[in-house]
Amino acid sequence: MSADGWLAAATVVVVFSLLASGRWPAYIVLLGGLTLLLVAGVVSPAAALSGFSNPGLVTVAVLFIVAAGLRQTGTLAYFLRRALGRPRSVRRAQARMAGPVVVGSAFLNNTPLVTMLLPVIQDWCRIARVPPSKVLLPLSYLAILGGITTLVGTSTNLVVDGLLVARGQPSLGMFGVTAVGLPCAVAGMLYLLLFGHRLLPDRSTPVPETDTPREYTLEVGVRAAGQLDGKPAEVTGLLHVPGLNLLELRRRDGAVIDEPGGDRVLTGGDQLVFSGVLDGILDVLRTPGLSAAAAQLDKLDGHAADRCYVEAVVSRTSPLLARTVKEVRFFQMYQAVVLAVARNGQRLRVPLDEVDFRPGDALFLEANRDFVEKRRNSGDFALLSRIDGEGPATSAQAPIAALILALMVVSVGFGWLPMLTAAALAAAAMLITRCCSEETARTSVDWSLVLAIGAAFGLGRALEDTGVASTISGALLACAGDDALLALAVVYGTTSLLTEFVTNNAAAVIVFPIAFGTAQQLGVSHVPFVVAVMIAASASFVTPIGYQTNLMVYGPGGYRFSDFVRVGVPLAVMLWVITVLLAPQVYGF
Repeated sequence: MSADGWLAAATVVVVFSLLASGRWPAYIVLLGGLTLLLVAGVVSPAAALSGFSNPGLVTVAVLFIVAAGLRQTGTLAYFLRRALGRPRSVRRAQARMAGPVVVGSAFLNNTPLVTMLLPVIQDWCRIARVPPSKVLLPLSYLAILGGITTLVGTSTNLVVDGLLVARGQPSLGMFGVTAVGLPCAVAGMLYLLLFGHRLLPDRSTPVPETDTPREYTLEVGVRAAGQLDGKPAEVTGLLHVPGLNLLELRRRDGAVIDEPGGDRVLTGGDQLVFSGVLDGILDVLRTPGLSAAAAQLDKLDGHAADRCYVEAVVSRTSPLLARTVKEVRFFQMYQAVVLAVARNGQRLRVPLDEVDFRPGDALFLEANRDFVEKRRNSGDFALLSRIDGEGPATSAQAPIAALILALMVVSVGFGWLPMLTAAALAAAAMLITRCCSEETARTSVDWSLVLAIGAAFGLGRALEDTGVASTISGALLACAGDDALLALAVVYGTTSLLTEFVTNNAAAVIVFPIAFGTAQQLGVSHVPFVVAVMIAASASFVTPIGYQTNLMVYGPGGYRFSDFVRVGVPLAVMLWVITVLLAPQVYGF
């Protein structure tokens, strides 16, 4: 092996060690390793940057915008809450997530699926009070398991099938890998559900006792014929929003029910009064079927996607003092609407439009995006701060967002469009139809994740170009001898090892010709070897950089390198055994 090869291998070892320590963010470690190889001349600038132009990486970035549209309209949250509910244990949370994720990733490429689900499941974890570290790693693993069950579930299967066709062999077809991939997926699901919750860490971060955030009082209305009309309060999940309490249910006939129980059925026109912290308020305002009860909200200029949320504290010299929203004509004065009020932790007993303002009252406003800049130097408010995030929900566009998602999935599932093209069109449609704003689209992309994935591609390219990957695979395959079953086991193990260091597609491309040639030399069918390469290249569970979805959940879940090893090694070994034993029985040697 050349000097460049030894340097590339040493750099990857150091990168893995630093990732295992958990002292630095993944993107800094990976970019640092890639920069070292670039400066040393091991990789060319074009090769180092090739990962950032990879269609898979660009697709991930674009799909963040699609996910932002689905999230701001409340569409994805609505469907996920119906599918996931509010489980009473971590095992039930994983069980309710398993089916939808595995089935979805079988027909929609697993990386885009995790990209769209990640922010919504993070929100769901907070609402359901489930530690994200107990759910996000299974999310990645379940998406990988679903992807190996069909030809279109992962790009790796398509790449390997293309290599097979290029050699004059017939394609395996849509479900050619299913006979082995499905048993692997089922076994993996059972492993995660039975043992995963015990192996996964609990990295929940409780709020310090000294933290005393403002408690707002919020009023919202139940929309007639909406998603919550006719539903018991318990089913809606509104009784269990973290940091929020349902204080009153005001019926449309004027009846007031204090501290309503979960058996109370909500009807269109009812008003709900909540008290709690800002995060809980935002969760309620994004809930489909609810609308802010504040008057004149519909008179704000511009589309909801062009507005923002603002916190404003009433000053001691404000003209609002001792006057109500009605008396001061708040909307006409400020072109903003009061959605909630916080007053030193007190519960406000009157409707918000009848609250007389006092010094220090915190107002939660919906306003146009230039509100803070216009009022920053005004003496009316002692403090003005814009609340970053998606901003007001664009729930009126929810059916449009659902249609955009459905068209994207169908066009990819039937092979009408490549994933990148379909995702780009869907993102453009989200912006054009105002499902999300341009600002939300810009801020929705997780740039640290994009940098980490791009750098990981570059490191894999270095191992590939310097011959490290092919040297390792050739040495391992030379140990197989003339035993077809042993050769199949070595092919799988070699591919599985490489895919933890290089990209899954690169591992498949490196091992495929060796595996195909081995089958020909032994005079046996090549199909078991091809299927083994497909599954092994995608079944990357042991390191965070082996597969994009692992890297996606690495930071948000608060994981360490050792978490992947502890949970992933038994899963990887189990799929190895199943594939090696089952593939010859299904396809024959």
